[in-house]
Amino acid sequence: MRQAGRILPEYRAVRERLSLLDLCKTPEAAAEVTVVAVDRLGVDAAIIFADILLLAEPLGVGLEFVGGEGPVIRRPVRAPADVDRLPAVDPLERVPFVFEAVRLARQALAGRVPLIGFAGGPFTVASYLIEGHASQDFLETKGLMHREPAAWHALMEKLAVLTIAYLNGQIAAGADAVQLFDSWIGCLAPEDYRRGVLPHVRRVIAGLAPGVPVIHFGTGTAGLLELMREAGGTVIGLDWRVDLGQAWRRLGAGVGVQGNLDPALLLADPAGIRQGVRAVLQSAARRPGHVFNLGHGVLPATPWTHAKAMVEMVHEESRR
Repeated sequence: MRQAGRILPEYRAVRERLSLLDLCKTPEAAAEVTVVAVDRLGVDAAIIFADILLLAEPLGVGLEFVGGEGPVIRRPVRAPADVDRLPAVDPLERVPFVFEAVRLARQALAGRVPLIGFAGGPFTVASYLIEGHASQDFLETKGLMHREPAAWHALMEKLAVLTIAYLNGQIAAGADAVQLFDSWIGCLAPEDYRRGVLPHVRRVIAGLAPGVPVIHFGTGTAGLLELMREAGGTVIGLDWRVDLGQAWRRLGAGVGVQGNLDPALLLADPAGIRQGVRAVLQSAARRPGHVFNLGHGVLPATPWTHAKAMVEMVHEESRR
């Protein structure tokens, strides 16, 4: 979740010489930090190092990563004319470095663990394009959705088509599974998700290469779980705000779940971490299809040794 390798000293050494965007655009470096997370933390899968907004740059919206602020869009999309101006983008031509990073990481992993590719969900990417930055209330995004429904659906359709091509490109390059991070959909009312987001997410998932597992993740989604299941996914990602066992019962048979340890627990002592690990595993109740993970991204202040200890605890407790 959000590349746990970012807490490692090896990653920080790479970042001393490369900006985030330059790291994403340097396939050898992106593959290196992908693989080092597996080597140092002992996790059971790798996730390619990238950023959910890499596809925003070729759209011509003025993407920048500003220290202390995160991603900033200098030319936000806030009117129908802005949506109309967005160009058709071929990810294979415009972000080839991502696919090369996947190929290099796959080669370096040499079959030790699977490799996961990923993309931002249509709503989450749209919210960045519209707001211009991270948001707490998503007023501009919701405003466009309700005020200009035709423009909203046109934007979501463009992003869905782009996301399908992007994820299929990662699959063709060697990704064994893919994850759709629709991180901010929890800000929506269920009916708004049903009308404004679900059809587009369903289109993305249905458009991916057959047989490749898809992890469908969002945060704050306690009120949306059944709708997310309807949209699709082999596995539904859960944040820490829901009980894993209860959420899985709501989702029903035939789907796995991923999650859902509170990332803040990795700041606790070993006894506290183990207690949290046990609670999650007990909620899963040995049911097949549980992918243990954090409920969202690893926090920057997390000691990497705590993350490694958590992985070891999961393995120990699972064997029991």
